[in-house]
Amino acid sequence: MDTLQNMRVFSRVVEAGSFTAAAQHLNTTTAYASRAVSDLEAHLRTRLLNRTTRRIALTEAGERYLQRCEQILAYVDQAEAEAGDAHAKPSGKLKIHTMAGIGQHYIVPMISRYQTLHPSVQIDLTLAQRVPDLLDEGFDVSIVLGTELPDSGLVSQRLGGVFSIACASPAYIQRHGVPHVLSDLVKHTCLQLITPAFPPNKWTFDGPNGQETITLGPATFTVNVAEAMAVAISEGMGVGILPTSSALPALRAGTLVRVLPQYTMQLLNVFALYPSRQYLDAKIRTWVEFLRNELPAALAADEKSLQEFVAS
Repeated sequence: MDTLQNMRVFSRVVEAGSFTAAAQHLNTTTAYASRAVSDLEAHLRTRLLNRTTRRIALTEAGERYLQRCEQILAYVDQAEAEAGDAHAKPSGKLKIHTMAGIGQHYIVPMISRYQTLHPSVQIDLTLAQRVPDLLDEGFDVSIVLGTELPDSGLVSQRLGGVFSIACASPAYIQRHGVPHVLSDLVKHTCLQLITPAFPPNKWTFDGPNGQETITLGPATFTVNVAEAMAVAISEGMGVGILPTSSALPALRAGTLVRVLPQYTMQLLNVFALYPSRQYLDAKIRTWVEFLRNELPAALAADEKSLQEFVAS
């Protein structure tokens, strides 16, 4: 028995004053309306309506039940309206996860522009160097980096790709010289950025001879955030790998120089992950669409800017 639907029929019968009038309003039959009320009475084991051939009248129990029905139906209608509005109009809290580097350089500025378009959306942003469990941790969208799509069972959108480059400070180059080929790196102090996208002790590059991997010795310095690595390299601590977005400001300022310009670190894909493609809340749908429209162009612009620094 569909109790909620039967409540609607019962309420409409009382409002209309007859089964026939209620059936016409509900676009159904008089027999269906009569059976719905009878099913309710059987379920409740009490009479709700006194019936004659000419009229109906609420019993005392029916009056009490009608009052509760109207309250319940009002709550249901309100819930459906709010849920439907959430699908149509972006509003409420949007909980986003992203990895730190891409979050600081790309996602935060994009959030500012997104909220200009959708001021009713409040953003809760978490920066963390990991792939979260969206369902357990309550994230609506996660933006992650990886060579391959994470095996998560989530819906994914590829938003572009990023790569990293080798850098050193002018002072370090003056003291230790410039590495010209990958094998020269074993003679240098190599600083290691450790993230899910960068495994320890190995650097994999794309270069003139295709993909090449170099195994590093024990690191004198490791860190898990690119911005901290940029500071360490600028201080002359050694040669390090930086994502394009983290390297560009220091390259422009002259505090870093690019080394091994014929090589780039293995391309990392940028993925947006979210739980479902069906019945997406409007704030999730519009945020993913915004990322898809904005992020590829921003990544491409930084890649183009890097061409200024092709010479060591």
